[in-house]
Amino acid sequence: MADFDRREFLKLAGGTVGASLVAGCSSGGGGGDTTKVGTVYGTGGLGDGSFNDQAKQGLEQAKAELDITYEESQPESNSEFATDQQQYAQDGSFDLVNCVGYAQKDALATNAADFPDQRWALVDETVDQDNVASYRFREEAGSYLVGELAGLLTQREFSAGSGATNPDATTVGFVGGIETPLIKKFEAGFTAGVNDVSEDIDVLSSYVGSFNDPSAGQSQARSMFNSGADIIYHASAATGDGVFRAAQDIGRFAIGVDRDQSVTKSDFADVVLASMVKRVDTAVYNAINAVANGNFAGGETTRLGLEDDGVAAVYGDQLGAEIPQSVKDAVSKSRTELIAGDIDVPTEP
Repeated sequence: MADFDRREFLKLAGGTVGASLVAGCSSGGGGGDTTKVGTVYGTGGLGDGSFNDQAKQGLEQAKAELDITYEESQPESNSEFATDQQQYAQDGSFDLVNCVGYAQKDALATNAADFPDQRWALVDETVDQDNVASYRFREEAGSYLVGELAGLLTQREFSAGSGATNPDATTVGFVGGIETPLIKKFEAGFTAGVNDVSEDIDVLSSYVGSFNDPSAGQSQARSMFNSGADIIYHASAATGDGVFRAAQDIGRFAIGVDRDQSVTKSDFADVVLASMVKRVDTAVYNAINAVANGNFAGGETTRLGLEDDGVAAVYGDQLGAEIPQSVKDAVSKSRTELIAGDIDVPTEP
């Protein structure tokens, strides 16, 4: 697939935010014994157009291709993770319990020890126990590419859709959700990509303290735009809706995360330059497929990067065609160099 192309994603499956448990679904997929899967999503639930919906896509792919049944939990706070995980383990009939999101690590570390016969998968963190298969991503590499994109565009006069760069400044921004080592990887990669274009470009960074507060995201983004930023990259799940709204209000640009947010947040397609896609769906599907085929990778951590499409930078559905070819060529060249190991990207800002 061509570097930095848009990817076509499966249509989002529906879900109700805040539901504690959703009835199981079955597929008419492959033969053999049916695999029963439980999934605990991150806070914010389904419909976020980002991380949780990407995980749902992997679950739906498994339902379509494999012989599985599944149940889902949508915790409303981190304090519910332990209980929601336990309900599947205590049932005793689930072949795998997927825990989606780094914030579930502590609860899972305890539950995996308390239920040693239960097979677990953790997406976005590592629990080093024999009954846990962990999946992580090289977010810094994908973030480097969108940072380079932002750096190249902020240096020129560029307009597309409802946005335009600020001719009076070479400034970009990063808005994070909760300040954790994981989200700092997004910031670190983005900043490195910008700085490798030019160290004279200012990078503004801030953390909202929540993944589900669009109002705070809008406020922080407006402040950055008013301080001269013309492009803001967010790694803040549903909080990012506020970043997109601020970009529309002021006539600047934003970069999405986890999914192609010019598609999943189509109301903002006129300001979304690109998205750093994180293939959470691949991790969820691979975990289920491994169990279904007797290849559960307990005690191992799988890292997904650019080389296996675990992360990718994709152009916006509406604005991608407007981005100059010279910029696209530079980003494509960097992708090749990143895969070859010729560019060293930090994981801390």
